[in-house]
Amino acid sequence: MAGLACAQALQAQGIRSLIFEKSRGPSGRMSTRRTDQWQCDHGAQYFTVRDAVFQAEVARWQAAGLAAPWHGNITILPAHSGAGRHTQPVTRYVGVPHMTSPAHALYAGLDHTDQSTVQSIRHDRGQWHITTAEHGLHPAGFDALVLAIPAPQAARLLATQDSPVAGLPAQAVMRGCWTLMLQYVAPVRMDFDAAFVNQGPISWLARNSSKPGRSGQECWVVQASPTWSEAHLGQEAAWVTTQLLEAAALLGLPAPVSSTAHRWRYADTENALSVQFGWDADKALGLCGDWLNGGRVEGAWTSGHALGTQVAAALRRKAAG
Repeated sequence: MAGLACAQALQAQGIRSLIFEKSRGPSGRMSTRRTDQWQCDHGAQYFTVRDAVFQAEVARWQAAGLAAPWHGNITILPAHSGAGRHTQPVTRYVGVPHMTSPAHALYAGLDHTDQSTVQSIRHDRGQWHITTAEHGLHPAGFDALVLAIPAPQAARLLATQDSPVAGLPAQAVMRGCWTLMLQYVAPVRMDFDAAFVNQGPISWLARNSSKPGRSGQECWVVQASPTWSEAHLGQEAAWVTTQLLEAAALLGLPAPVSSTAHRWRYADTENALSVQFGWDADKALGLCGDWLNGGRVEGAWTSGHALGTQVAAALRRKAAG
């Protein structure tokens, strides 16, 4: 989302950009797993809005049918108990009909190359040169470079760069998350659609089917806490599934007909920075992402949007001589 917001801001200022996407498509942690029978948001569960500029963007998504408020019954649970208390009122939004929908709509209007894993970057004579694992050295040079990737991945690419922003990624500690997607043949009877869990291995569980625009079989998502996930990040998916299903059963969730596990290596940031973005004006090198701007989907978008505005201004000044 940070990279898309940055490219969108550049495009609005008449600046051409090219997105190098290592996966088959965009959206990062705003992800949805889909089959012919079910769908499940297994990354970011929702997003909220505080910033006025982001609010205007979300309004555009809503007008285009790409996002909508989620009015699910959300509670807070102690561990090993079905008794909970309601959360404070807040408007939670989701992508429609999938969490990926806003990102895919943005991506469609931008130049991009998929399945292009950037291995190295090099700055030479005022141009950035990109080498990917799949395609080797890209034939074109670039006037500016933005890294919109998790902090540990940015740190590796910046290890050989003499830049004041090269040390920023080391200041952010990102954490993993184990997620289960549980499928059912019939609706599950629970007193809530989603719950924050404050103890034990589980931190969140939600009825994906309660979100607007969803279709297919009943599906629940279970996400482990950062502490538990980090402690067991190297475990096999089968072992993790067994442990989390046992914990979910204690919270009242019945056994599913099938389940799928997913490991997010960089799910969130323990100590997200508050610098919004990083920018090296001398080398035209930028960093953006939620890990720089307080975390959350909104933090990612506002980080990228603000950096894109900064890059566009810098390139216009350079062109003016």
